[in-house]
Amino acid sequence: MLLRLGAVPTLVVSSPSAAEAVLRTHDHVFASRPYSPVTEILFYGPSDVAFSPYGEHWRQVKKIATTHLLTNKKVRSYRHAREHEVRLVVAKIRDGASKCTAIDMSDLLNAFTNDIVCHAVSGKLFREQGHNKLFRELVEANSFLLGGFNLEDYFPMLVKLDIIKRMVCAKAQQVNKMWDNLLNNIINEHASRSAAEHNSEDNDFTDVLLSIQQEYKLTRDHIKAQLEIMFEAGTDTTFIVLEYAMVQLMQNPHLMKKLQAEVRSTIPKGKEMVTEDDLNSLAYLKAVIKETLRLHMPGPLLVPHLSMADCNIKGYMIPLGIRVIVNSWALSRDPSSWEHADEFMPERFMECGSAAAMDYKGNDFLYLPFGTGRRICPGINFAIATIEIMLANLMYHFNWKLPVELMEGGIDMTEVFGMTVHRKEKLLLVPVVPHD
Repeated sequence: MLLRLGAVPTLVVSSPSAAEAVLRTHDHVFASRPYSPVTEILFYGPSDVAFSPYGEHWRQVKKIATTHLLTNKKVRSYRHAREHEVRLVVAKIRDGASKCTAIDMSDLLNAFTNDIVCHAVSGKLFREQGHNKLFRELVEANSFLLGGFNLEDYFPMLVKLDIIKRMVCAKAQQVNKMWDNLLNNIINEHASRSAAEHNSEDNDFTDVLLSIQQEYKLTRDHIKAQLEIMFEAGTDTTFIVLEYAMVQLMQNPHLMKKLQAEVRSTIPKGKEMVTEDDLNSLAYLKAVIKETLRLHMPGPLLVPHLSMADCNIKGYMIPLGIRVIVNSWALSRDPSSWEHADEFMPERFMECGSAAAMDYKGNDFLYLPFGTGRRICPGINFAIATIEIMLANLMYHFNWKLPVELMEGGIDMTEVFGMTVHRKEKLLLVPVVPHD
């Protein structure tokens, strides 16, 4: 479907065949990003891996992400940090359970994912200095700016009118200044460490980027852009999936019991926590996460693409400079492709299920929670590792019920749309320690 949003011609892709044409067959044509003054300000150019236009710089930062920052080995190296943060969350929930009080799971899970990302990006320093909360606030500010209606994105000629540009960019510049101060502090602290203080096993993202700075000719702004997008993508998306998984399990208590039975029958009773070594045997847990991502992918329209040349798609000529939006939400809820498309059915991803062969890597164009092709999210393994370990422990240690005030009306599913989609209201749940 070709639309004109303001002055910008936009192709909306909502079928698997069209998505395959854009993201696989002609991926080389649609691999760029449309210009936005907001991303230019927030991400230094933009020069990050998510919003950079296609070209040599983007290929370089993508290589850095996939071969240095987010390799399977690097993700595994943070397992002790993930397990440590899970222990802290379990302790907080256990304290709430002892008081029989409702817990703000939205705040708790958001803080958990942010703390994991802070550890991976900058080590322990910024938790010790109390900056993690500020990072969360800046991530939320970024999400608001990136997902809001920015007039200049749809009427690019307005950018030439300086008064309009100053009006729409003032907030982005204010947020960028706060990011800049924090990121400079992180880089300066890491750069000032002596060689003896560096341990390759404990190197965080900042250490890695500084170690390859000369090899890749990275400027300080390039490094700050990569760090910022890691905070942004790593925190928001992971938290959203965890929260929606809990929401769906609360709305389908028989499925929660099934998941709890799997976890508790697999993990010995009385164990301090479910560790990452235990996760491979939890097939239903993995199916629950896949189904959550099918119904509630954090970025249902993915990040917009931009055509770099004229291209024929299914008999239609798509000219150079067209913005392309892939409606991944529609693909994953298409009733002609998915049985009971609007129902939460993790069984479809189990062995012998209709979607058993589907994974997160974008090989099936009915299911693109992380995109596909050249622009696929490089942080899939990092996100899934964080989601699995937290959800497994929530199921192992606790039973869950709604607070009295929500028992009649249930959980409010009103959503807020931005760069990502999340629930508007906080998720309040009462944890109960099982005694059987």
